[in-house]
Amino acid sequence: MMRVVVTGAGGLIGRHARSRLHAANCAAAHRGEAKPWDIVTLGHAAFQNDAQLASALAGADAVLHFAGVNRAPEAEVETANPAISQRLVAACGAADCDAHIVHANSTHAGRDTAYGRSKARAADVLAEGVTRMTDLVLPHIFGEDARPFYNNVTATLIHQILDGTGPQLNPDGQVALLHAGAAADMAIDAIAKGQAGRITPEGRQMTVAALYERLRGFHDSYAANVIPDLSDPFDLQLFNTYRAAKVPAVRPLTRNTDSRGTLFEAVKGGGGGQTFLSTTKPGVTRGDHFHLDKVERFLVLGGEAVIRLRHVLSDEVQEIRVSGSEPVAIDMPTLTTHSIENIGPGELLTLFWSHALFDPAAPDTYADRVMP
Repeated sequence: MMRVVVTGAGGLIGRHARSRLHAANCAAAHRGEAKPWDIVTLGHAAFQNDAQLASALAGADAVLHFAGVNRAPEAEVETANPAISQRLVAACGAADCDAHIVHANSTHAGRDTAYGRSKARAADVLAEGVTRMTDLVLPHIFGEDARPFYNNVTATLIHQILDGTGPQLNPDGQVALLHAGAAADMAIDAIAKGQAGRITPEGRQMTVAALYERLRGFHDSYAANVIPDLSDPFDLQLFNTYRAAKVPAVRPLTRNTDSRGTLFEAVKGGGGGQTFLSTTKPGVTRGDHFHLDKVERFLVLGGEAVIRLRHVLSDEVQEIRVSGSEPVAIDMPTLTTHSIENIGPGELLTLFWSHALFDPAAPDTYADRVMP
């Protein structure tokens, strides 16, 4: 088992890295194998606590270093990031820790701005102070759990679309977008493979106006109960980011009833996918797993059930009661473990849909009980 410390664990990339490390542990446990990762999390406050830093770094094999400062007065930004790196180097020395450090850098590094100079110097401090260091130079990051109005244009645009407020778009604004999960995967791969040096992934280049139009298109389609075409992995990541801001996605369905019976649409769009039905006996629970990428819809057609959801980094459980007598479509968010329990006296009949065909070699399904 590799002991990995995640700094900035509550930030966007930190949360995605923790979710992916947790997913790998869940997959190993499901196979009856030893968990590959011992995960230690550190927030920004830990860098003011010598004992906490030393305890976390003791015996650490790797550090995914995502902690940093990007919102503060310029003078503070300029000094804060190098200071954090210096604290990390000093703490590694005090703990006799020769960990592989992966530093989340930025394409802004080296620009003549307070933030650019700060990130460049922070990387230099690490390169000079530790024996193994990966400099992961990242473009604009987006993804589930991002905060709007906090240096994240994608989250801000999604918030404004959902809120009905018209954004003021810079006609010359350009972004190069990379999903936080992809950035986290690169960081984890670097420590797993012992890859040092500089890694500079490319983002998807587009104007801010084009990003807004794409998100607006997702919103308009989804409001009409149409899943957009998700054949492009980037669109899948962007759509999942949009969906994460709408949790829970419970959709009442329009039922057309006449003397012959009732008709309603279960799912439209998505570029294909897979639909299947299941029956579940009374008192039985299905699911207890989560996905990193998959779009999945539950639709109870007969019986009574409770659907439970819990973000994999949280202990808070949400319950949604559903009935075949009043069908609703419920879309499972990514990074959220979920289950469905038959709470009725008879069999439960459920329709499940996912945007992609099930691939046994890459199932994107991680066993994790919703309830403790």
